[in-house]
Amino acid sequence: MKECNQCGQCCIKYGNGGLTTSTRQINYWSDHRPDIFKYVKDGHIWFEPETGDPMERCPWLRKEPDKNIYTCKIYFDRPDDCKFYPSTLNEMVIDDCEMIEPKDLTNPRQGQKSLDIIMQNSRLEFEY
Repeated sequence: MKECNQCGQCCIKYGNGGLTTSTRQINYWSDHRPDIFKYVKDGHIWFEPETGDPMERCPWLRKEPDKNIYTCKIYFDRPDDCKFYPSTLNEMVIDDCEMIEPKDLTNPRQGQKSLDIIMQNSRLEFEY
C-alpha cells in the first residue's frame, strides 16, 4: 500500500449531500466553526448556503495550482466520513484509489492490514 498522494479521487467522488458526520461534530461546527456550519442542512453536509441545494463538491477541497494535488482546507475539522475514509480495500478498488498496489490485490488480507496501519492516526477519536 502506498501513502496517499493527494490525488483527490476520494474527495471529488463524494458530493451531492452524500457525506455524513456526527451530531456532536455538527454542534462543534455550530459553536466554533460557523464557516463550516453554514454548509450544513438538516444534519447533512455540503449544501449551498444560499439555496439549500447539495453541492457537487466539498467546498473545502482545493487543487494546488499547476499540480494534480488536492488539499483540504478544514483537514483538522473535517467530517467524520473523511476521517475514516478509506476504511476497506474494496472501497478503495471501487473508487480507483491510487494508494493500492498490485500486491494489495493479490493478498487482500495484508492489503487491509497495511491500510489500517496507514489510517490509524486519521481514525483516532477527536475531542471537540
